[in-house]
Amino acid sequence: MMLTRNFLMALSIALTALVLPEFSVGATRTSDKPNFIVIFIDDQGYQDLGCFGSPNIKTPNIDRMAGEGLRFTDFYSAAQVCTPSRAALLTGCYPERVGNLPVLFPNQRRGLNPQETTIAEMLKGNGYKTACIGKWHLGHLKAFLPTSQGFDSYFGIPYSNDMWLDPNMTLAQDVVLREGVTMDDYRTKRKNSVPLMRNTEVIEYPADQNLLTQRYTSEALAFIEANKANPFFLYLPHTMPHVPLYASPEFEGQSDAGLYGDCIEEIDWSMGEILAALKRLGIDKNTLVVYTSDNGPWDFPNNAKNKVKGNTQRRVGGSALPLRGYKFQTWEGGMREPTVMWWPGHIAAGQECHEIAGTIDLLPTFASLSGSPLPDKTIDGKSLVSLLRNPSSTLSPHDAYFYRTKGVRSGQWKLIDGKLYDLASDIAESTDLSQEHPEVKARLTTLLEERNQEIKQNGRQAGAQ
Repeated sequence: MMLTRNFLMALSIALTALVLPEFSVGATRTSDKPNFIVIFIDDQGYQDLGCFGSPNIKTPNIDRMAGEGLRFTDFYSAAQVCTPSRAALLTGCYPERVGNLPVLFPNQRRGLNPQETTIAEMLKGNGYKTACIGKWHLGHLKAFLPTSQGFDSYFGIPYSNDMWLDPNMTLAQDVVLREGVTMDDYRTKRKNSVPLMRNTEVIEYPADQNLLTQRYTSEALAFIEANKANPFFLYLPHTMPHVPLYASPEFEGQSDAGLYGDCIEEIDWSMGEILAALKRLGIDKNTLVVYTSDNGPWDFPNNAKNKVKGNTQRRVGGSALPLRGYKFQTWEGGMREPTVMWWPGHIAAGQECHEIAGTIDLLPTFASLSGSPLPDKTIDGKSLVSLLRNPSSTLSPHDAYFYRTKGVRSGQWKLIDGKLYDLASDIAESTDLSQEHPEVKARLTTLLEERNQEIKQNGRQAGAQ
């Protein structure tokens, strides 16, 4: 029987009331420190929201969020693939500074070094409750999981959904084995079959990926309800729309953009449930919500991974237009992300920011807004508080923003692989202006060389076991 959205919402609220009776509706808040919610999408294209120009994906909740808040047009992930982009967001550092982790797989024994200070650890030290719900991908061994990186709790899959189970992972005593898997053969490698975890144990294998977005949403709503009287940080990195693509029965086949569009529209539903809960609980004016993505979309038309669930039907994927490039690339389409920030009463409605900013800036921004001390180590991010307050009259805190070790942007100019582009007049990076502006190319080349040398001298090690 298909579950309706209203039923799921009612069920989530009822369960929360049963397991968290000490938090009653209307409970007095014990702190005026703002809450922070970061929604981190996996492989979403720059154009793939209504408020960023999508012609065939409907996102009314995120569009409303943008109308009530601030839309960033020049906001960057720090990497063009999963793992390093997540390390950067949580540490406020370029990924090269914190170990330069590659995309991690279940057979690797590496992860984000626990000696790094994450947003969660910083805020937890200042009285915040913290939760990670969704895709982690910073190391699946216990020493690298969210509960070892400042999060009070974790619910989700530990890496990308096209991977498999590490047979050495700890199974919960009441683990649910699905799709014919038995205790005798669960160690058999099954690609696209990933574990669902709670804290450090596998609670379901393989995870029912059709229901991940809805289950993440229910967990998020319960966490918000439980902590409405306290400052909290919720990190919600969605699994979708990374391939293979999955949507719940209620959303599958409903969009005009194939299964990819179904995934985005279900995430939009999730976003609507979360914003509605904040308003219902009366904590919307004390909660900064950030929506962004880890990198650009797959080049679906030319990539074998477009074979969703073993077939090629409904071959519609993400769009980075009007940008050039896709995931894996340091063109704008691989790293510039559709980003919206919402904070009623603090961010003026209907604003746009065209200044350079990025996920590395979230940690120092949250530190400034919460009164938390910054980590006692070098970070690369800058506070965006001034941009949030006056997005049209404040300049970017970045004199230069770097595209891994390959490129740099300064103002309107971007140098990438030795070629120079004016992003103000050529957002598609179609015309190399190196010959016309040799002095700009020389200046940016020096910036990139000096930065790469500094990182080489002062970079820190990734975690390893």
